[in-house]
Amino acid sequence: MKIVYFDVDTQLDFLLPSGALYVPDAEHIISNIARLNHKAATEGALVISTMDAHTEDDPEFSTWPHHCVKGCLGQRKAASTLLDSFAVVQNVPGTFAWCGAAQLLLEKQTVDCFTNQHLAGILKEWQADKYVVYGVVTEICVKNAVKGLLTLGKPVEIVLDAVQHLNPTQRDAFLNEFRAAGGILI
Repeated sequence: MKIVYFDVDTQLDFLLPSGALYVPDAEHIISNIARLNHKAATEGALVISTMDAHTEDDPEFSTWPHHCVKGCLGQRKAASTLLDSFAVVQNVPGTFAWCGAAQLLLEKQTVDCFTNQHLAGILKEWQADKYVVYGVVTEICVKNAVKGLLTLGKPVEIVLDAVQHLNPTQRDAFLNEFRAAGGILI
């Protein structure tokens, strides 16, 4: 069975109390995310790690405070969540070389990872039988990733002890909607 693991926005600005857009208690899921990423690697599965990669004057900053500016410390992933073999997939025209990398660092400039122009092609090429999703923020970026994956018609699972939310009411509403759409909580 071909599986794609989706590690959503596990970057220092979101995960750590000192981060620019800290998600309270997110530091407690880092070890679970690291275990999932490394488990995926041992299974030969692909890990797609979405990453905000903003410019200093990014339009998203009209909605959200400055965070995850490309090249800054807060934009980095937690080191334990990185695999030895990874490739960066910038959201720019052209091709990229992933040369069998176990982890793709998929850069994005909005809350929706499907705005990266390469994601649809990667998923088409990989032809996964199932998607496993985790990261931050449950009711925002995780939600957008899941909604896009559900349209592909394959099973989508969310790992509950590897996601963190900002708003419990919005999280619960999304998880109920997810289950109603055929999603699986693990």
